[in-house]
Amino acid sequence: MLDLQRLRALHAVSVHGTVGAAAAALGYTSSAVSQQIAKLERETRTVLLERQGRGVRLTDEAHQLVAAAQELLAIVERAETELERRRGMPAGRLTIAAFPSAARGLMPSVLADLADRHPGLDARLSEIDPHLSVDLVAKGAVDLVVTHDWDIAPVPPPPGVEQAVIGEDLCDLLVPEKHPFAGRTAVRREELGGERWICQPPGRICHEWLVRTLRAVGHTPEIVHQADENPTLVALVAAGLGIALIPRLGRGPLPEGVVEVPLDPMPVRRLYAMWRAGAARRPAIAEAVRTLVAHWPKVSSRTEH
Repeated sequence: MLDLQRLRALHAVSVHGTVGAAAAALGYTSSAVSQQIAKLERETRTVLLERQGRGVRLTDEAHQLVAAAQELLAIVERAETELERRRGMPAGRLTIAAFPSAARGLMPSVLADLADRHPGLDARLSEIDPHLSVDLVAKGAVDLVVTHDWDIAPVPPPPGVEQAVIGEDLCDLLVPEKHPFAGRTAVRREELGGERWICQPPGRICHEWLVRTLRAVGHTPEIVHQADENPTLVALVAAGLGIALIPRLGRGPLPEGVVEVPLDPMPVRRLYAMWRAGAARRPAIAEAVRTLVAHWPKVSSRTEH
């Protein structure tokens, strides 16, 4: 009989791409995951992982097992959901993925609140980019994700995934203090041509928003510096190296040399909670979503000006 934990380990490698990433997601060491898969290979008398450069590649037989594992994990999830629903109390492990600024600006208070009110609930957070986290929840790698999209670039949930709106996060134009925009009360999007931009790399939602927005008003942004983290973007603006569009959530106080100027109209990104439809009745999911929505007004009020 195939061991469910070993199938879970193989499924995690399939979803996350490497043994190390799978181990981090499962809360194990890399050696523990490797041992689980080695035991599964012995049980099935099949090679499941092959070396490929510095990583691994799943064999065809492994992909067949992963498909079966996903079905079994879905059955287990439904059973656990029903048991938790009958008890009527949030309990067990709840894995949550959130994008960086939500992980910094929203999740600490939410997780602390859940831990205080529901001691039987073991909520665990991973910081994951939104373009990856939605796929992870759809595949069953995490239970709940906090993600976002922009007003002109909506991201619908994939089939089998439900969502709830948490709130709206406003975004400002950040410029060096000696920039001509620094003394303005507002800047229109049509005025942004010819600027040197500091932005996240291609493939990120913020990057796509900037390109689409400026092209819509007849400009192509000249992106001169790219970085993943908002604090890095802000530091580059402080050094006078360009301007940037930065959301307020999780941004923190601005350093000297950086001025915040509203855009007209002001860009808005929407925050969502997403979970698999099969887990919708789980009290832990429902309570986590309620807590996220309840905490948003407190968080957003701290970012209003």
